[in-house]
Amino acid sequence: MIRSMTSLNGKTALVTGSSKGIGKAIAIAFGAAGANVITTGRTSQEIEKLTNFIVNSGGTAIGVVADLGIESEINRLAETAEQEFNGVDILVNNAAIIHPRITVKDFDPELWRDVLNVNLTGSFLITQKLIHGMLERGYGKIINISSIGGRKGAYGRSAYRVTKSGLISFTESLAAEVYEHGINVNAICPGGTDTEGYRSAFNTKGRSENPTLMDPEEIAQVALFLASDASSAITGTAIDSFGGSNPIFN
Repeated sequence: MIRSMTSLNGKTALVTGSSKGIGKAIAIAFGAAGANVITTGRTSQEIEKLTNFIVNSGGTAIGVVADLGIESEINRLAETAEQEFNGVDILVNNAAIIHPRITVKDFDPELWRDVLNVNLTGSFLITQKLIHGMLERGYGKIINISSIGGRKGAYGRSAYRVTKSGLISFTESLAAEVYEHGINVNAICPGGTDTEGYRSAFNTKGRSENPTLMDPEEIAQVALFLASDASSAITGTAIDSFGGSNPIFN
């Protein structure tokens, strides 16, 4: 039987860090594919705007303002998902801090902790909260948004790349633990993507300056495939998504 690669009808998806960039594009794509979408981010105005867009486009969505660097807010987010939709079928761990170029000798320890808390520990905590329901139902899709930067280090990018590397290992380890229970765990490793965070961190004007940058919607399509039942054979995998920035083209 050929399965639809786009239908998420009847599924509930939580996308962290969905107020902008890749997370926003994923939330919109999931809503268009029929999922009940839980949007979340730090800024109420942006989350409300996104949630209204999905609903006005014919989808189902609720917004929850939450900081993935604070455990109590993660707990509240998970509780809201349980109360509103009886749990989550699809979790996208996308929330992240992208810091400017800072060498280790100059790195503020408080910023280091913030980056690790949001990018890595927050992903662990929300996954831990929601995995119990997935195990009970015998079904789940967990998608961790890592980065090509998680494949190797780079000058001045230590904290960010440590967390993205950690997400790849987290993906592989968790996949090994839950594959017998109908839960797929994968990571996406985008190359340069034209988001507000990328423009700020790399001091660039985006695709107008660098046409090899990808559009967030391109990454959303990869996430949509991994969230669908068409990806049932794929788990424990980190998918490199370079687009035109693939080094083999240079």
